[in-house]
Amino acid sequence: MRLITAHRILIVAGIAFFLLYALIEARAWVRTGSGAALAQALVSPLISVGFWLYYRSLAKRWGR
Repeated sequence: MRLITAHRILIVAGIAFFLLYALIEARAWVRTGSGAALAQALVSPLISVGFWLYYRSLAKRWGR
């Protein structure tokens, strides 16, 4: 396996993690009303979008 392939796999795993984390924190916010849970539920998808944009930039640089 080439290093770029492993890097792409880790980026996709990071995207999935932050989306799942956003759902978990949204459920915690609904259950508790915590401001911290709400903030994390809103910021996590933004981090996923950042990873997705980075993943797309890799595709342009490495020819995929």
